Amino acid sequence: MTLDTPLEHLRGVGPAVTRALAKKEVRTVRDLLFYFPFRYLDFSQSKPIKDIKPGDTVTVRGVLKTISSRYSFRGRMSLAEGVISDDTGSLKVVWFNQPYLAKTLKAGDDILLAGTAQRYKTLQLQNPIYEKFNEAGDSTHTGRLVPVYHTTENLYNRTIRNLVKQCLPLAGQLEDLVPAETLKNFRLMPLAAAIAELHFPGGGGQALGQAQRRIVFDEVFIQQLAVQLHKRQLARTAAPRIPAQVDLIKEFLAGLPFSLTAGQKRALWDIVQDMDKTKTMNRLLEGDVGSGKTLVAMAAALEAVAAGYQVAVLAPTEILASQHYDSFRKYLKPFPFSIALLTRNFQAVDGAKQTRAGLAAKIGKGEVAIAIGTHALLQQGAGFRDLGLVVIDEQHRFGVQQRGTLLKLPASKGPRPHLLSMSATPIPRTLALSVYSDLDISRLTELPGGRKAVATKVVSEDERAKAYAFIRAQLKAGRQVFIVTPRVEDSETSTIKSAKAELVRLQDEVFPRAKIGLVHGKLSGAEKERIMAQFHNRGLDILVATSVIEIGIDVPNATVMLIEDADRFGLAQLHQLRGRVGRGEHASYCFLFTQTESPEALERLKLFSRTTDGFKLAELDLEQRGFGSLFGSQQTGYDFKFSQYLTMDVLKIGQKAASELLKTDASLKKHPQLLKLAEPLLEQIHLE
Repeated sequence: MTLDTPLEHLRGVGPAVTRALAKKEVRTVRDLLFYFPFRYLDFSQSKPIKDIKPGDTVTVRGVLKTISSRYSFRGRMSLAEGVISDDTGSLKVVWFNQPYLAKTLKAGDDILLAGTAQRYKTLQLQNPIYEKFNEAGDSTHTGRLVPVYHTTENLYNRTIRNLVKQCLPLAGQLEDLVPAETLKNFRLMPLAAAIAELHFPGGGGQALGQAQRRIVFDEVFIQQLAVQLHKRQLARTAAPRIPAQVDLIKEFLAGLPFSLTAGQKRALWDIVQDMDKTKTMNRLLEGDVGSGKTLVAMAAALEAVAAGYQVAVLAPTEILASQHYDSFRKYLKPFPFSIALLTRNFQAVDGAKQTRAGLAAKIGKGEVAIAIGTHALLQQGAGFRDLGLVVIDEQHRFGVQQRGTLLKLPASKGPRPHLLSMSATPIPRTLALSVYSDLDISRLTELPGGRKAVATKVVSEDERAKAYAFIRAQLKAGRQVFIVTPRVEDSETSTIKSAKAELVRLQDEVFPRAKIGLVHGKLSGAEKERIMAQFHNRGLDILVATSVIEIGIDVPNATVMLIEDADRFGLAQLHQLRGRVGRGEHASYCFLFTQTESPEALERLKLFSRTTDGFKLAELDLEQRGFGSLFGSQQTGYDFKFSQYLTMDVLKIGQKAASELLKTDASLKKHPQLLKLAEPLLEQIHLE
């Protein structure tokens, strides 16, 4: 047996278990070793039978005196019943719907049972975990912190534990790619020891935290090597110098019907200075919904065009691309250059429709100064003559190859365009310092004057009818409404509301005269675009949706955001959803419904209702839910497999360890396997 041995070759693994493991992407011994428990059952306390009290969670060792199976009263349920005894007394044991145990176990067996004692007529253990005692005292399912894994049909925790135990000796064959000096300097547990501890914690779990720290360190270390290599390469990458033109910017700003906020001015000055250098700008402009990021990008685009370069603006949806096209044309109207829109369904230059081939030709000849579009802008035939600046809105919504395609398009006067990324998802500062340490970051923390705050209220179930009456009044006044649920479809095991069921209920029982649409993540991209465009163009009164609408749709006429089971969303996500309303001239409202009775969850929602600062909410989310809720999500663009183990300490030591290694091996030539692991991330952060 080796690390690459398929699991079907192990004893106890038949076709059904093989298929079940494959559903969890566990196919080899190596996969299984890295398939860690998500929690543990504490069966480490052992007691003699006479000392057991109701409510005790214990492991009991004794001899099985009797065991038999029968059906319960009226034959509704099969039972396996037995009595276990030790030197101090006897205890009844009952297993429900497991009659086969009367054959698996037999009177006289020396066994271990683990569970919680309950009194039902007499003290007993119900559905305890069992295993036969062995003289080595090496228990797997009892007498310790017992691992609990995510399972599926035909895959049980007992099976996984037994398989892991078979495979654990091979953990020593895993190559530990973290240099020995790094392990020593940062007091990190050896890889094989960490894997063993995570599956079967010893000594009551005192070393478990160190094992979790080691496993997630490996991911942070690789990510930080990629980030820091990227930063070093950016410092050496030539880019077209776009001279600062203060008079031009002043002319643009003077023509606006409003003034820039102090934050917008600072961000714009940062960008202007970045582009006035011969190395590639790599700046992230982040700010709340409505904070004015697009206007800052417009001014940067104006600078690039005036210097003789083209600008590409990439948006994740057709609706957002069209909105940017309209905004750029509106505010840059006094300046004599062409602006184009190129998406799957729309091609236009300066308001006039174009064929796709014709527009691509114009872009290629340099006749279009600013090309705005979706991923269609990247497809063959839409080349640029002199690309000097790339603006990517919500960059994490694009695939690695899509982003890379645009950034590899050279400008004739420089090998790489400047990059300005924009994000409406507030990133906690502590997170940004580590994950985005290769980026220069500008933050817009204030909203432009005159923008109305969205009135937010946690609504009790008793007030539902009143909230619906309020929505009817808004619809009568010509406004539109979002209704968001956490799920697409109903579940037999949950009362959480689903989008599909809500659509039917709202249409039949609550708003029968309203035109209601449905959008969710399981629809095709084209269908999502069609429905959101219909809502945007007032073809729908109410849009029922999952959180898929949190980014990329701007409907100024929408004034109500109703969120069902709001406790199921993070604070940052709730803030994004709330940001879908309050974008027009009308007063707007956000209603939070919840079925939870948890005081902590209710207090969290009340805190959200009182807080409008997205950055503050992001920090609170980080504080309350941990790093695991942020990594692997759309907030970062990185997918950390073991993010549940992340802490600020690990992020800091990962960053420091990567920095120290690169001081002695600047290109990782001495550590080719580390470089191989870092390369996919290098591509993800725009490196060739």
